[in-house]
Amino acid sequence: MDGSSYLYRAFHALPDLRTRAAEPTGAIRGVVSMLRRLRADRKLAGDVRYAAVVFDAPGPTFRDALYEQYKANRAATPDDLRAQIAPIHAFVRAMGWPLLHVPGIEADDVIGTLTEQAWRRGMRTLVATGDKDLAQLVNPHVTLVDTMTRQGEAPQPMDREGVIAKFGVPPERIVDYLSLVGDTVDNVPGVAKVGPKTACKWLAEHDTLEGVMAAAAKIGGVVGENLRAALGWLPTARALVTIKTDCELAGHFESIESSLVLQPEDPQALRALFERWEMKSMIDEARERGGVSAPSGARAAAAGPDGAPGSEVGADAASDAAAAAPAASPAASPASPAPAHPVEYECVIDEAALERWIAVIEAAPLVSFDTETTSLDPMAAEVVGLSLSVEPYRACYVPLAHRYAGAPDQLERERVLERLRGWLESPERRKVGQNLKYDAHVLQNHGIVLRGIEHDTMLQSYVIEAHRTHGMDALAERHLGRHTITYEAVAGKGAKQIGFEQVAIDRATEYAAEDAEVTMQLHATLYPQVAADPRLEDIYRRIEMPTSVVLQRMERHGVLIDSAALVRQSDELGSRMIELEQRAHEAAGQPFNLGSPKQLGEILFDKLKLPVIKKTMSGAPSTDEDVLARLAEDYPLPKILLEYRGCSKLKSTYTDKLPKMVNPRTGRVHTSYSQAVAITGRLSSNEPNLQNIPIRTAEGRRIREAFVAPPGSLIVSADYSQIELRIMAHLSGDENLLRAFGEGLDVHRATASEVFGVPPAEVSAEQRRYAKTINFGLIYGMSAFGLAAQLGIERDAARNWIERYFARYPGVKRYMDGTRTQAKAQGYVETVLGRRLWLPEINSPNGPRRGGAERQAINAPLQGTAADIVKLAMIAVQGWLDAAGLASRLVLQVHDELVLEVPEAELDLVRAELPRQMAGVLPLAVPLLAEVGAGPNWEQAH
Repeated sequence: MDGSSYLYRAFHALPDLRTRAAEPTGAIRGVVSMLRRLRADRKLAGDVRYAAVVFDAPGPTFRDALYEQYKANRAATPDDLRAQIAPIHAFVRAMGWPLLHVPGIEADDVIGTLTEQAWRRGMRTLVATGDKDLAQLVNPHVTLVDTMTRQGEAPQPMDREGVIAKFGVPPERIVDYLSLVGDTVDNVPGVAKVGPKTACKWLAEHDTLEGVMAAAAKIGGVVGENLRAALGWLPTARALVTIKTDCELAGHFESIESSLVLQPEDPQALRALFERWEMKSMIDEARERGGVSAPSGARAAAAGPDGAPGSEVGADAASDAAAAAPAASPAASPASPAPAHPVEYECVIDEAALERWIAVIEAAPLVSFDTETTSLDPMAAEVVGLSLSVEPYRACYVPLAHRYAGAPDQLERERVLERLRGWLESPERRKVGQNLKYDAHVLQNHGIVLRGIEHDTMLQSYVIEAHRTHGMDALAERHLGRHTITYEAVAGKGAKQIGFEQVAIDRATEYAAEDAEVTMQLHATLYPQVAADPRLEDIYRRIEMPTSVVLQRMERHGVLIDSAALVRQSDELGSRMIELEQRAHEAAGQPFNLGSPKQLGEILFDKLKLPVIKKTMSGAPSTDEDVLARLAEDYPLPKILLEYRGCSKLKSTYTDKLPKMVNPRTGRVHTSYSQAVAITGRLSSNEPNLQNIPIRTAEGRRIREAFVAPPGSLIVSADYSQIELRIMAHLSGDENLLRAFGEGLDVHRATASEVFGVPPAEVSAEQRRYAKTINFGLIYGMSAFGLAAQLGIERDAARNWIERYFARYPGVKRYMDGTRTQAKAQGYVETVLGRRLWLPEINSPNGPRRGGAERQAINAPLQGTAADIVKLAMIAVQGWLDAAGLASRLVLQVHDELVLEVPEAELDLVRAELPRQMAGVLPLAVPLLAEVGAGPNWEQAH
């Protein structure tokens, strides 16, 4: 383990944690958590026998003599970090890890030497580090892993393919790559203006650093000049970034086998250290277990489609300090330790116990409720059992349908559900749960309509920190310091996983009762954070909670499709694909597999000698869609291939698949809408995804023809017009943009008039198209390079048009500049209604990531406000339909569009009132406009 790497990262990643005596402890907690996590993860560490935690020793090394400016840009070690080094060493030893710090030799070189010795002895070797330089050590026997991942992300070992995927070059070229791009962390210059893309390109073309240097005279442009200027420096750069694997370590340890044996933890020494440094959750864990052992990790959520699985995380870091939280995220709740007293979980298997609990929940002001089921498919799942909780550490589980050899008698399911019907269906009986939309479906499968849904912890988390994961287990670890029972622990995993109905009832009680009890505690922790900000509470109460109810009703109703029409389309697409395949073979002059990138590359670039647009990370010419699109402008075969791929995608994703997804009970397709996925607040459609049906081609639009209304009804589509541009006008306050929308002008024609300096009536179709591209491109952060590519013009011309746009719309420029500045200062941006959109990478030292976050900062308030408006529209429309007693039903939500199924008798009323309902949900500085169409199918409704 690269102790120095984790020491610095933990120090900078964690909050400023201190003891009561104000002694810093953040780095201590982070390193201890990473060590325990690594040792606990059997997938990563396996049966490790030998190990070492390696730290840099103070003093110069050979690199300082080689280059006096080596690491010269590093600030002095902060006093708070220096104070934690000795305690960290003590913890490392108490946890059974051999520790090495060798004077005169950097930690990287010690690790390189140990790695070389180990794999040459036939040992599989794992290097835990966050240092990119160590990627050069990877070989068939050596892998890297970075265990300091974000909450909810499992650490992934990096083998040879992983190095190629991350850096674009294999391990044996990492030294060459680093020599060219330099290493800013260690102050090692590379070739000026040469970044990762150029370095990968050169190495793909010339194989090695020596090859690049030999070809320097042939490389043109500024980078070529810079390369030639750096030729004298590059050998030194290479020596600085090369990790030594032959250091003399004699005197510091005898051998791997005798000196680096991983030992058991010393419980007494660890407990004393935990107490000394006031690491309360770890003290409690040690006391409960009679020692100190690794955390259990987090469970794979099985709550339903929105209960996103949480992967294993640094458990102690989360419980003590939310260690993996990005610096720009909201602080996690102060972590409470795992319960210091036994929990009280009751298994309800007789009438008396059931009646006792019914009396408890009927008297309680709020009850946490959860179901255990036979399936994650909400339309198919049946109840296996119910869990209830009204206070911390106390809950019950009512098993109803466990079926396995020797299973005890249980209360009869339908009778219990009928006994609970009054409580479940009562709007006055307030309930809290985790993704209760799923539980509502499950109960409705049994004829019960769940009402009284007062709170949902998944949505509370989503409102507070949309960029994080929201599964119950990740939330419990992040906010409560609770390490919940894993689903795999009770049901197994993979091919051996059993259904919950086969889980032993005593084990099921521990798992299910914990679900309800932990959810109650999460509500007590999360909701006060929501309620502390009136705008966040408004989003939670007025938008997210009602939206969940509307979505459940939409999902339940489903949408009718014409399966026969899809089958016909599938046959037509299949015939078209055969025809296109034949044409492709003729254009290529030989048969080949159109689905093989390798064969395709050989045909396009070896045989036909088409220009190579870009290469893959392995150095082969790319045949991706962007490349084919550019080649298709001048060559016939790429155009044929693009059409073939489009037909293939339509056939496999929609025309073949959708008929198989018709529910046999309802005769309809039922998508599920994930409400807590996109950080902007947008909804996500799954199983099937009905939001990504392509509509730019005639074949794609035909898919929507298969979404039909039943006899006597029509499909009505209501789509917000240019909603994000209207929001931009509101947020920017730009006079010209406000005027264009206020006067009902064609905003793209108005923009063209402003940018090109011609009267609106004289704007050409091409000028309007350019203006439309600029309007939409800029709100997505499009650069001059991107605009030039979109319009097929020179970059200087695109830059000139952007400058002219900003000259005519200065308010937009002020908004964009101000939003970037605000995002960098506070780490988030907000929608009009105050939804917070966190941007963890906004101050990243990584240029591309920071640039992406800056573009997101500009667009997120627009997308987020649009998402808020659409959700408010869904709520308003559903409320109007209910109040008016209409039979019309919402059936789909797609981006800025609502789709309804409307009886013919209600059509005129709906067409008149629907746009008014949608336009009135949020007053803006410009009017909202919804355009409505109707037809027998979704496509004809547009």
